[in-house]
Amino acid sequence: MIRPLLIVRLLTMPCIWMSVVQFVFGELSFMFFKDGVGRAFVTPAIVTFIISLILLVGFKKIPLPSVNTREAMLFASLTWLCVGILGAIPIITIAQVSFTDGVFESISALTTTGATVLSGLDDMSPTFLMYRQFLQWMGGLGVVIFVVAILPMLNIGGMRLLKAETPGPIKDDKLSPRMSSTTHYLWMVYLAITVLCAMSYYVAGMSAFDAIGHSFTTVSTGGFSTHDASMGYFQSPLILWICNLFMVLGAVNFALHYRVYIARSIKLYWKDEETHGFLWIITVVALLLALFLFQTKSEAGFWVSITQSFFHVISFITSTGYAATDFGAWPAATSIVLIFVGYIGGCAGSTAGGNKVIRNIISFKSIGLEIKRLVHPNGVFAMKFQGRTISESVRHSIMGFMCLAAIVTVVFTLLLMATGMSFMASLSATAACLNVLGPGFAELGSNFAPLSDTGTWLMSFAMILGRLEYFTVLVLFFPVMWRH
Repeated sequence: MIRPLLIVRLLTMPCIWMSVVQFVFGELSFMFFKDGVGRAFVTPAIVTFIISLILLVGFKKIPLPSVNTREAMLFASLTWLCVGILGAIPIITIAQVSFTDGVFESISALTTTGATVLSGLDDMSPTFLMYRQFLQWMGGLGVVIFVVAILPMLNIGGMRLLKAETPGPIKDDKLSPRMSSTTHYLWMVYLAITVLCAMSYYVAGMSAFDAIGHSFTTVSTGGFSTHDASMGYFQSPLILWICNLFMVLGAVNFALHYRVYIARSIKLYWKDEETHGFLWIITVVALLLALFLFQTKSEAGFWVSITQSFFHVISFITSTGYAATDFGAWPAATSIVLIFVGYIGGCAGSTAGGNKVIRNIISFKSIGLEIKRLVHPNGVFAMKFQGRTISESVRHSIMGFMCLAAIVTVVFTLLLMATGMSFMASLSATAACLNVLGPGFAELGSNFAPLSDTGTWLMSFAMILGRLEYFTVLVLFFPVMWRH
């Protein structure tokens, strides 16, 4: 049973948080940047805060019981929709775009997709640019997780909310018995890595503004930049390799980061089967791509090919989506490779998108298991991951997820083609949004402005669908969700 008033009361919390964020950026515009866009942030912030506060106080007498599984899934989905629409208001006003494009840009930021309909970023107001960057950082670990961390009120039912939000097939890996403590630890790690990233960028030659802004979108694996040329603007191999490091850190399970810190042992990264596999995939694919780029003379020299290959493979597999060169001009085969690694994705429990490395590993082990059973029909085999036996239910759910990802990709690609886009543009846009990746190819190589309004709404939905890993959103469209 779903209790609508409880959902409304819970939704006031992320709405209040969004109003606070916008108010802060309005004050930054007035007092620090002085770029004349403060009112575009302050006015909607005040209106949202007042309405949310009225609803929160009005429903104060309603008891807050434990949140059940259905309510957690509905709350997670509606949260992304609500904050996406609220976050779009300053974008619509300042960038002078339509409601459709504004919501797309906002959802792209909050889901850390990084797809954009904007151009001319270098000439836009610094407050607006930093706002876009911060939205990605805020959405990196998830707005719902942030709410659970900040508001003790949600301790009741917090585990269900965390499961509805957290990416990955195995969601019971808690750092603390209390959900609020677990999320606090995750955000502490997130903040620490962000600070280190900003400092590294600054030392490497970025301005303080660019260093802070890009640290937000590197660690969140979001990919927004303050420049149209993205990371290529800086023309610095050192910055690209620093970016590589922090994109990888953002795509590794944050619970593992915390355990490494507590144990003071970096060896834990290599002992973790998912992280181990993730690093091997990056290394092998990037080296092969570098050799291909060098042989086809797509880049000027072997070391440039190595730098560009590692950067773009890491950018795509972590779903960050930064660019450092015109990779659309590379041979066509490279586009397929980059789209493919985008589907592999990062590690579960990280800010990265994609299907996640753990699912790919278990899928390949499942194939191997079925081959063994075919050869030895009377044999008894157990499949293990990280030393633990994988249950049949987990294995089946993972295979179901992988099949669903493929089906949804085909459906959205066909729907986009029906709006007039080419096959390559449709496939790359679908892959970019479902994997919260960002960059497209063909007509969408520069940005997503060529999409029709229908295509833009489809991709906005695809971003939320990919961010919440399909089932949390799709279950809302099945009658079983709403039956008593």
